Amino acid sequence: MKKKFILLSLLSIILLLTACNKNKYIKYFDSIFGTFDTIIDFTAYTETEEEYKEYYSLVKEEFNRLHKLYDIYNDYEGINNIKTINDMAGKEPVEVDKDIIELLKFSKEMAEKYSYKTNIAFGPVLSIWHEYREEALDENNKEKPKIPSMEELELASKYTDINKVIIDEENSTVYLEDENMSLDVGATSKGYASQLVMDKVKEAGCKSAILSAGGNVISIGKPMEENKDKWGIGIQNPKDEEEFTGNSIVGVVYGNNISLVTSGDYQRYYEVDGKSYNHIIDPDTLMPGDLYKSVTVLAEDSGVADFLSTTLFLLPIEEGKELIKDVDNIQVLWVDKNDEKHITEGMKNYLKSEGITAKED
Repeated sequence: MKKKFILLSLLSIILLLTACNKNKYIKYFDSIFGTFDTIIDFTAYTETEEEYKEYYSLVKEEFNRLHKLYDIYNDYEGINNIKTINDMAGKEPVEVDKDIIELLKFSKEMAEKYSYKTNIAFGPVLSIWHEYREEALDENNKEKPKIPSMEELELASKYTDINKVIIDEENSTVYLEDENMSLDVGATSKGYASQLVMDKVKEAGCKSAILSAGGNVISIGKPMEENKDKWGIGIQNPKDEEEFTGNSIVGVVYGNNISLVTSGDYQRYYEVDGKSYNHIIDPDTLMPGDLYKSVTVLAEDSGVADFLSTTLFLLPIEEGKELIKDVDNIQVLWVDKNDEKHITEGMKNYLKSEGITAKED
C-alpha cells in the first residue's frame, strides 16, 4: 500500500499534442524510477534522439545524486548527507556538499520570510508520525493502527528549534546543536531538486521540456508543436484516490516556464478507526492538517512552490491569501474538504476553466 500511494502522481502532464510534427523538433519521453520515492517523467522536444538522451541522462544522474544527498533514511559510501547530519546531532559539525548547504539555507530563508509552518528542524515530530504510519501500512503487522500520544509528540517538539541548525558556509558544514534534533527536508527537497535539475537542462541547451516528479511539475520554454504555444498540466482530483486516470482532474493549467506543485491529504496517509491521518503535520497542533484535500501552487521556481504548497495546506484560506498577497507570480488553487475549489485572482489567467487554451492566438 505504501508504494501505491508514494508512486501515485498528484499531477499529470496533459500534453494534448498531435501525433506528428511538421517541424524539425520531435517529442521524446522517458521515466526515471527509484529517486525521491516517486516516478519522474521527462518529456522534451529535440532535433534528434541522441540530443534527448543527453538531456535525459543529465536529469537521471542529477536526480540520483541529489536523492542521495537529501536522503534522511539511508547511508551512502563516501557521501555525507542529511542522515549524516542527523546522526552527528549534538556531536560535531558535518562537512557536506554545497547543494545541501544551499537547500538548508533556502529552507531557513523561506521559513523566515513566509512561515515557520514549514520547518526543516521538525524532524523529531515527523519521524514519530512516519513510524506510526509505517507500522499501520505494514501488511505483516497484526496490531491495530494507532496514532502517537500527545505527550510523545510534545516531548519531540521541544527539539525543533530551526535557529539551532547552524550552517557554516565558509567551511561548508552543518551542525545541529542538540543531540535530539533531526532534519526533515521533505517539504522542500523535491521541488528544490527539480528546479536545480531543470536549470542544468536549460543550461545544457534544451529549449523545450517538461518534468513531472510526483506532485511537482516544471517546464522549460513551450511545446515545439504546430498550433500549440503552452504546456498543459492537469491537477489531479483528490476524490480519485484509488486509481488515477488522466481524465480525473480538477483543472488544467496552461503556461510556459512555470512550476506547479500540489500538496494533498491523499498521497501518504493511514487510517485509525475510520479517520484518515495524512503526512503533513501542523507544528502548532502536532497533528495532520485537516483543512483541505489539496493545495496547488503555481510559481516560477519549483522550490518556492513546494515550500508554499505545504505551508498553505496548514493555513486557513484567508490567512494563506494574506501571506502571499504581496508576492509576485504566486497563484494558488485550494480544494477544501467539501470538494469546493478556491483560487487566487491571478490563477484565472492559467486555468482552462477560465477560457485559457494551449493554442496560439
